[in-house]
Formats: sequence, structure tokens, C-alpha cells
Amino acid sequence: MPFSHDMVYSLATVVDLINTRSGERDGLADMADLEALVRRRHVSEVGALTTRDLAEVRTLRAAFHEVFTAPDRATAVARLNTLLTRTRITPSLTEHDGFPLHVHYFAPGASVAEHLAADCGVALAHVLVEDEWERLRTCAAPDCAHVFVDESRNRSRVYCDSRTCGNRMHVAAYRARRRPVP
Repeated sequence: MPFSHDMVYSLATVVDLINTRSGERDGLADMADLEALVRRRHVSEVGALTTRDLAEVRTLRAAFHEVFTAPDRATAVARLNTLLTRTRITPSLTEHDGFPLHVHYFAPGASVAEHLAADCGVALAHVLVEDEWERLRTCAAPDCAHVFVDESRNRSRVYCDSRTCGNRMHVAAYRARRRPVP
């Protein structure tokens, strides 16, 4: 499933956004967290961030999570369409911050939530159009709620990160196999 650079980046951004809600601390608890997300994901062309932006991005995060956790393709499509109908989309070609030529979908003057909804929403739409919705996954580790996009050739990835969740689960399975049978 080869995606263009901007698609991969937008998919990684939506995953990062959704995963701010899992764990002990909400990763979008305050303005500093929102500013850190904007910097970390190189979200361009956003003005000064406000508490309204924070509330809108939290709402958007929940909507994207609903797309990832949809029980079937039709539900994922319906949920994403609902999100996209509330989004102003104006495609434009751009080069910035050392990234190659790519397409931005957000409208001029868009808020950070509109920006994320447009760019990430269109990336998810392409995944659904390509009938690859099964690649939108939740980590199989029982103590992890992270989401990820399975980019493996054979669609076999089950953990959000092979170095953390994957390694922990493999070690636990190994130890369980080595345990003496009573």
C-alpha cells in the first residue's frame, strides 16, 4: 500500500492526535499540549492558538477515534463523511519546512481543528477508498489503547510499537510457554 509522503504524514498526524488521549495523562490537557502537538506535527499556517482551538481539537480527536474503531467499513465511511461535511476543504499545492511538494486540503484561514480535519480526513478517506480500512487498527496489547495504521505488506501488524507493546507481549508469551505445567 504505497502512499505519498503527505498521505503518510497526515496518517501519522491523525494517529498522534488520537493517541494523545490514551495513557495516564491526557496529552491535550492544556494549551501547552496543543502547542506541542502543532510543533511536533509541523502543522503549518495556524495563527495564535486559543482555548477554543483546544476544545475543537479534543472534539476532533474523539471523532477520528470513532473512525478508527468503527466495527466495519460502512460505519467508518459514515463517521468520516460526517466529519468531512463539517470541514471546509480547499486543495492547494505547497512546499514548506523542507517537505517536498504536497497537497494541503485546509481552507485559507482555517483553525487548527479545521486544518487537521481537512488534511487528516482526506488521508483517511483515501485509505477507505482504496478499501484498506482494516489497516486502521487498535493495539492488541491488553493494556494499550493506542491506534495505528498497519502499513505492513501482509496486514499482519497487531501492536502499536514492536519495541514496547510487541516486545512485552512476546516476552510474556515466551514466559508462559516456559512455565512448568503443574
